[in-house]
Amino acid sequence: MYIYHMTKKLQLLNVFYFIFFFGIFQVFSQNKTSENIIIKSERLIQPPYLKVGDTVMIVAPSGVLKNRNREVEQAKTLLKRWQLNVIVGKHVFKKDNHFAGTDAQRCEDFQKALDHPNVKAIWSARGGYGTVRILDKLDYTKFKENPKWLIGYSDITALHNQFHVNGIESIHGLMCMSLTEDETEVETAINSFKKAIFGKSIDYTIEGTSYNRTGNTSGQLIGGNLTILHTMLGSKESVDTSGKILFFEEIGEYAYHIDRMLQSLKRAGYFDNCKGVMVGSITKVRKNTTPWGKPVEQLILDALAEYDFPIVFNVPAGHDKDNRALIMGREVKLKVGKDNSTIKFEE
Repeated sequence: MYIYHMTKKLQLLNVFYFIFFFGIFQVFSQNKTSENIIIKSERLIQPPYLKVGDTVMIVAPSGVLKNRNREVEQAKTLLKRWQLNVIVGKHVFKKDNHFAGTDAQRCEDFQKALDHPNVKAIWSARGGYGTVRILDKLDYTKFKENPKWLIGYSDITALHNQFHVNGIESIHGLMCMSLTEDETEVETAINSFKKAIFGKSIDYTIEGTSYNRTGNTSGQLIGGNLTILHTMLGSKESVDTSGKILFFEEIGEYAYHIDRMLQSLKRAGYFDNCKGVMVGSITKVRKNTTPWGKPVEQLILDALAEYDFPIVFNVPAGHDKDNRALIMGREVKLKVGKDNSTIKFEE
C-alpha cells in the first residue's frame, strides 16, 4: 500500500512538473513571438508624389541664409522648370544671430508648410544648426490629414526623425544651398531629387571597396547625419532601429568624435537588432594633434565589429556634390559586395 501511494504521488508530481515547465515554455515562446512582431517594421505613410502644377514651399528651419539669395532664386527657377509652383517662407531671409530668424519665426514658416492644404512638398533651404530648437513646438495634427514630402539633409535629420516617429516617409536629399551656379556639377543629385519627388523608381549601384562587409539584407531605411542621430538619443525622436537599415553621413568632425558618437549609439542599443548599415560621405575629417592612426572606414568597422550585418561604404549621399536622394522610411534591398553594391527602393 505504501509503495502504491508513493507511486501515485510521483505520478502527480510528474504531471505538476510537466504543466509547470510547459507553461514556462509557452510564456517564453509568446515573448519571442512578441519580440519578432516588435522588430518587424510597419509600413510608413507615403505622401502623394508631385505632379505638374503642384506647390513646393521653401523654408529655413535652421541656419541663417546670409547672402544666399542667388541659391534660393536658382531653386525657384529649377522647380518652375519642372512646372511646379513655389512659395518661399515669410521668414526665410530673416536673421537672428546664427539662425534664419527666431525660433518662433522659423517654427511659424514650417508650421505653415505643414498645414497648408496646397503645399505638396517642404524643401529646406539649408541645414547648419537650429532645427532641434523647434521640434517640440510643431503640431502634426493637420499634416497627418494631408501628408507631404520633407526634403533636406544634415541638420534636417532631426525633422526626418520626427516625420518617422509620426509614421511618414521623407526624402534625404539636396537643399537649395546645394545648388551651384553651374548645375552640371550637381547634376546627378538634381536628377535623383527629381526622380524621388515625382515617384520614379530609385536604385543605385555603388563602387565597391575592400572595407565593405558583404551580405544581402532588407529593411526600412532610417538615419541621416551622425551628429544629429547622436543628439536625438534619449528623446522621442530617437528612432527605433530594430529590423531597419541605418544610414549615416558626417562632415567636419574629428575621428575621435565619430568614434565617440558610434560608441554612444552602440551603448544605447542602437545596433542590436539593426539589419544593415549604409555609410555615406564622411568628409573633411579634422586632424587632431594625436592622429587616430586608422582610416575612418576602419574606425567604423572596429566600432561595429561585434555585429554581423552587412556594411556598405561610399554611399553617394551627404555633404558632397554627389548627394543622391534617399527615401527615409522606405523598404530597401541592400546587396553589399567588394566590387560593387546595389541599393533598390521598394516601389
